Amino acid sequence: MLMKNHVKDNTKATFAEKVGYGFGDMASSMFWKIFSYYLPFFYSNVFGLSLAHAGTLLLITKLYDAVSDPVMGMIADRTQTRWGKYRPYLLWCALPFAICGVLTFSTPDAGYGFKLAYAYVTYILMMTAYTAINVPYGAMLGVLTPDSREKTVFSSYRMFFAYGGSFIALAIFEPLQKFFREMGTGVSASVSWQYSMAVVGVICAVLFVLCFAMTRERVRINAPVSGDSSILRDFRSLVSNGPWWILLGAAIGILLFNSIRGGAAAYYFKDVLGDGAIFTCGIYLAVGEVANMLGVALAVPLSDRFGKKTSYMMSLLAAAVLSLFILFMPATAAGMWTLLGLQILISVATGVTLPLLWSMFADIADYSEYRNGTASTGLIFSSSSMAQKFGGAFGSALILWALAGFGYDTSEAAVQTSSAIGGLKAMMSWIPAAGALLAALVVAFYPLTSSKMAEISAALAERRRSSEERKND
Repeated sequence: MLMKNHVKDNTKATFAEKVGYGFGDMASSMFWKIFSYYLPFFYSNVFGLSLAHAGTLLLITKLYDAVSDPVMGMIADRTQTRWGKYRPYLLWCALPFAICGVLTFSTPDAGYGFKLAYAYVTYILMMTAYTAINVPYGAMLGVLTPDSREKTVFSSYRMFFAYGGSFIALAIFEPLQKFFREMGTGVSASVSWQYSMAVVGVICAVLFVLCFAMTRERVRINAPVSGDSSILRDFRSLVSNGPWWILLGAAIGILLFNSIRGGAAAYYFKDVLGDGAIFTCGIYLAVGEVANMLGVALAVPLSDRFGKKTSYMMSLLAAAVLSLFILFMPATAAGMWTLLGLQILISVATGVTLPLLWSMFADIADYSEYRNGTASTGLIFSSSSMAQKFGGAFGSALILWALAGFGYDTSEAAVQTSSAIGGLKAMMSWIPAAGALLAALVVAFYPLTSSKMAEISAALAERRRSSEERKND
């Protein structure tokens, strides 16, 4: 059985460690947001895939990626190095992560069949690299500190830097493309996407290495003992964990919300707002990331005041209600400024949710140890990543399939039908709002309240104290 053996360590985590941990998700989020917001548009309008083929591609590859997450979680749980169990993957996978991103945004000069196969291979490689580095990174939250509140602080640093990275990536991505296109006549639109991704990839690789160098694993987890642990036992513990199922459903709902409204934005700006837009899609998305950072900063004080569960639900309900107003925004200057204001408010609300979600997954690892004697931290955190992939997979695929159903025309100079315009408005408003409402409904049944976690933490502290005393006798 994977037993969590907490070696006494009274040294408090430093500010530098929290910043270093934040660098990891800063790197992950730079890629994740570009892939979530721009990859559907890239495949359909630049790479040259049909909407139906692009939608199926995103669904199949991300479902594969989601299934691979628990496998990576179990591998990470069983890793033993002088650097710890999870940190080494940040160093080992930083360069492959960057290279796979560039390959995914490269367009081969070949026939349609080869390009479709190339898109499948490169995106599967990209998602494999993402899993190999992001699942261990997420699991690190369970071993950076044994304190539940401190986990929320670490998680807030993580999400603050994640949104900061997303802001940087979204703010520079379109200007980078423009810069490379204007370098000379030999740089096509597709090549400018490739070069832009290369710049982002280098930044991400450096951030992962910094995250490795600046953090440490304070909570030590023993390797599996022969005859006392099995993959089957790990899975039995996981699937019988009720709070895990609840958070899994909530995570899928909020990822549907984020991926649909984010992925539809590029199409919305091109075909609903058009040339009359007073700011670009990149500015709209980047402003949202700054507002997300404000929401992250509010997560700890809100959870201290209302508890994690209540704060999470209130934020989801606010995001859902505010999103509905986008359906009625006119393509006028006043309407566009109102749209930007709604983006700020919605993003503040969603910014509160993600650090709370990660912190609650860390609490579930403690709950698993309390109930079963094994935390399976990597497996539990990989389930959160799996939920992200499921939500992102269905969100990205739904965007493309819905556009095809609404009769969207991918040609550059197309004039869209009223059906296509209505579909774009729906994907920016009530469709993602339904995902947020689903997440709020599911998390209403989450049982690990602040008082319950205080009880669990006290029991675990006593159990660990007794274990240490027995070892010392």
